[in-house]
Amino acid sequence: MTAARRPVRRLRPVREEVPRLREAIDAFLAQPDLAPSSRRSYAQTLGRLRDAVGADRPLKQLGARELERAAREAWGALAPATWNRHVATLRSFSSFCSRRGWLDGAMADGLQRRRAPADRTKAIPDDLLERLWRRDDVAVREKALWRLLYETAARAQEVLSLDVSDVDLDNRRARVRSKGGDTDWLHLQTGSARLLPRLVAGRSRGPVFLAARRPAPARTPATADLCPYTGRARLSYRRAEEIFSAVSGGWTLHQLRHSALTHLAEADVSLPLLMAKSRHTSLRSLQRYARPGPEAVAKLTAEHDRERRRR
Repeated sequence: MTAARRPVRRLRPVREEVPRLREAIDAFLAQPDLAPSSRRSYAQTLGRLRDAVGADRPLKQLGARELERAAREAWGALAPATWNRHVATLRSFSSFCSRRGWLDGAMADGLQRRRAPADRTKAIPDDLLERLWRRDDVAVREKALWRLLYETAARAQEVLSLDVSDVDLDNRRARVRSKGGDTDWLHLQTGSARLLPRLVAGRSRGPVFLAARRPAPARTPATADLCPYTGRARLSYRRAEEIFSAVSGGWTLHQLRHSALTHLAEADVSLPLLMAKSRHTSLRSLQRYARPGPEAVAKLTAEHDRERRRR
């Protein structure tokens, strides 16, 4: 007599435990197909989210409304392009967590992209620049940075990389490294020349533009990017961009360079001098920046009106 076969018990698939926010972010950033630049950008956005809602927050307790509120508080006042970049990261993170069964796939659907202006080479109006220079609620660091960028028509990364030893206030100039590695000189005007001594405040070494706080021990930067007097690190491009965008109403640091060259072109500065000022190596590159606006065109038309001259 054969023994009765016992029914085969099928094992249920083990469902992956929903992690905490910090663990989910680490898993997202550990994806092998992420480019290093993308990983750095994603880490900045998700680090801000982690700080806003709590690193040990269980992911299943994170609601869509809380995600939207954290995003709007962190980046709601920034330019559309910057907002869209952070929203894209949050959506990618939400989709990743949804595929793992950790989050509802519609978690980030409430975060909508914003329409960015089509022309990003537009010059900042003179009256807006004057208001920015005169604002009493803006720190000396920001005023010095903005004036220096506009007065020198330099690239933002070049100016943020300046050390105190690079600045020659007696001759109103600052030494920078160009794209090709050559040494170039930026020539200062009165506005930045008056602000820089207040900013460096007797320091003879270290970065000119410093972050507001000392870095955390786990994020200690290279020695060249630390101030030996204050222990603070060099101001990052991302933070400088966020502040300028929020104060100016959505303009970018790079548009200060655009604006300087456009305003000089409208003042009839010759192309050779514009090339020397901007340190462009070709006219084609310079033409993207030196684009006179409609007011300059209207003035030109009026000044060369033959009928008007006869009156």
